[in-house]
Amino acid sequence: MKKRFSEDPIIGFLRRPRPACQSRTCRKHGFIEALYYLRRNKFRGMSVPEAKRLKDLESENVRLKTLRAENLLKNEVVKEALRRKW
Repeated sequence: MKKRFSEDPIIGFLRRPRPACQSRTCRKHGFIEALYYLRRNKFRGMSVPEAKRLKDLESENVRLKTLRAENLLKNEVVKEALRRKW
């Protein structure tokens, strides 16, 4: 899934004062209003380096979960092979 915006424009947009007509402003900048509220909850009070660090940590977490799942699968295969030998 290709993301259209990086952290910089999202945080810059979220730091602006909230106008009276939020939906019109979101459309003007290419955001869906629901996405605005999701990003506001996720990035509230963060600076750009903090958001980048969060993104890096999330991607590392996914990588580590994948490695753990692969190791668990290998362990199960070895256990199954040992059970068949006995």
